[in-house]
Amino acid sequence: MNSINLNDILKLESLNNVKIRFNIMFDGNYNPIELFKNNQMESILSGHYWNYSKMKSYKSGQTTIGLIRIKSNENLWLLFHIGKVTKDLNIQNGKGYEYEVLNQYEKYFGRIIVRFKNKSQNMVRKAESVIDECEIAQILPDVFDNDIFPGYDKVNITWSELSRVITKESWNTALRNQKGVYLITDTTNGKMYVGSAYGDDMILNRWKTYVKNGNGGNKELKKLEIKHIKDNFRYSILDIFKSTTDEKIIIERESWWKETLLSRKFGYNAN
Repeated sequence: MNSINLNDILKLESLNNVKIRFNIMFDGNYNPIELFKNNQMESILSGHYWNYSKMKSYKSGQTTIGLIRIKSNENLWLLFHIGKVTKDLNIQNGKGYEYEVLNQYEKYFGRIIVRFKNKSQNMVRKAESVIDECEIAQILPDVFDNDIFPGYDKVNITWSELSRVITKESWNTALRNQKGVYLITDTTNGKMYVGSAYGDDMILNRWKTYVKNGNGGNKELKKLEIKHIKDNFRYSILDIFKSTTDEKIIIERESWWKETLLSRKFGYNAN
């Protein structure tokens, strides 16, 4: 089967006057896919129209295509913007352009996923050189969310991601129907906290407390600033058990994981 490329859908002409920017996470602080999911479009577009110190990204009159990498280790990109540069502000190391959105393409924003392997360190590319390599991987029926529950063994999310997905139906259903043992990891120092969930609403109820106050009532976590937790904690699931499993089994597994991961000696478990 022949692949369908991005311009088969967009049908852009004069590709020599079109540039594509492949927007990626930068220095760990700028993560455009998270900004997109949180509807922070102004921040993403500032990055898309950013100039660095030695080279301008665009020229006045050029059409720009904005793609966001969906995951850092994958070659999948989300189309979020197509615009036209209306004014060069002559600003370096900052947002360098005024622009207008090309409204005829808005129906595709957040819905087209492109497969592309960028072989250059340059994130701003001439469209004529790469657009035929931008293969349509999927056209979504609605705007990209990526908050479908991925499976218990694939959960590995930040605090900000947890605070968002905890309200999603698929996550709600999955987490409230399983007892389990979970892991919290501090990415600044590798310290871990092992916890268990077996009461009402099971894992969902426990993780809601972490969203609410950051520490879930845990002694060692209470000593940390909430900002530190929000910026540096990740949440994953070690074991799951059906709702009828005896609590003693879950507590035994929790203790086993604490011993295995040394979270009492080197981590945040106080007991």
